Amino acid sequence: MDIADFYGHVRPDACPGALQVHTAADGALARIRIPGGALSATQLREVAACSAELGSGVIELTSRANLQLRGLPSTPAAPSETEAETGAFAARIAAVGLLPSETHERVRNILASPLAGRVDASLMDVRPLVNALDRGLCASPELAGLSGRFLFALDDGTGDLLSIGADVTFLATSPSGGLLHLGGATAGIPVLADEVVPSMLAAASAFLELSGGTAWRVSDLPDGPALLASRLLHGGPAASKGEGVSSGRPSHETAGSRVPDARVVPQRDGRVALEVVVPLGRLSADQAMALADVAGEVRVTPWRTAVLPDLRPEDVERVAGELTRVGLVTGPGTAWAGLSACTGRPGCAKSLADVQGDARRWATGTREPSTPAVPDGVLVHWAGCERRCGRPKGEVVDVVATLTGYRIGHGGKTETRGDM
Repeated sequence: MDIADFYGHVRPDACPGALQVHTAADGALARIRIPGGALSATQLREVAACSAELGSGVIELTSRANLQLRGLPSTPAAPSETEAETGAFAARIAAVGLLPSETHERVRNILASPLAGRVDASLMDVRPLVNALDRGLCASPELAGLSGRFLFALDDGTGDLLSIGADVTFLATSPSGGLLHLGGATAGIPVLADEVVPSMLAAASAFLELSGGTAWRVSDLPDGPALLASRLLHGGPAASKGEGVSSGRPSHETAGSRVPDARVVPQRDGRVALEVVVPLGRLSADQAMALADVAGEVRVTPWRTAVLPDLRPEDVERVAGELTRVGLVTGPGTAWAGLSACTGRPGCAKSLADVQGDARRWATGTREPSTPAVPDGVLVHWAGCERRCGRPKGEVVDVVATLTGYRIGHGGKTETRGDM
């Protein structure tokens, strides 16, 4: 049996990056990995400038808190021109620290709780772990063999990332340690804080060994979570302490998928964080510049929102007003909350509809009579075809384009492509 058929994949992983771009109907698409979702204002300004000067002016927030730039040159008169444009883009983001490794740039898929260490519900500040994990990944020649879809997550104890379905998830259960969940398994391996990064790297190495480098995700392996747990318990960092696998889910785990909304969140230090809804997860270059102008750091989230931490309470009204003026949503109760959509026409040749336009008309109350009614207060994903690219994890209402209109599906597991 062909190993690709065994794992259900009929082609190599072609997940785009900053160097390996994807050719779409609207030009080349590049994806910038943002470990932990954290961007400095300088970095965000450069991404915005690249989008405006080299691409279509659209920056997409993905379901893994990465950034995508669309409309980069893909079919110039001479092939060398494409290489020059791609090289210019890569050089510009590398200059601001967004491309630390050419060999590992597609495997730097690391999610982190966006307000780790800042709010009362946070049991551990996982931000230093993000940096250590990223350094460890880039320092290992072996781990460059991971697919661009393999995902790490560092949850600060709030449980906000447990429904994401990462391949290796650390969940803090105290300030000194927590549980390592593998492939979405219910049970977890206890680890101390200083064991977290070595254990996550060991899990990735064990995955590559078990799969022979041909599988994309832990879920591709039969009994993958159990096999990985056994390997770690008998040879990983946790083995020396004789620790076993804990049973049951943490009592504070969030149920289902989080429905994001614009909100102001008090921080422990008296400052506040402002979470901003980005309509359909698409930032214009001007909107990205506006975010960079009002905050020293911006954190993009897998819910396609942007979090601005460490604001003074007296500045929130002014900041919110500036962002509202450029089309971002800063107040709660918006129809944009939890609403996502794939690229659709004309950007994707496989799409059967302009789902971006239809979703926008639905959110603004100007939909066509033929557009289906969609419930409020749930995650809703509009898709131009059955692939449902970019669909969030968990319970989602799917609005899928067909040859005769849209159909609605509720919940259920769906095979998705990448982290669009």
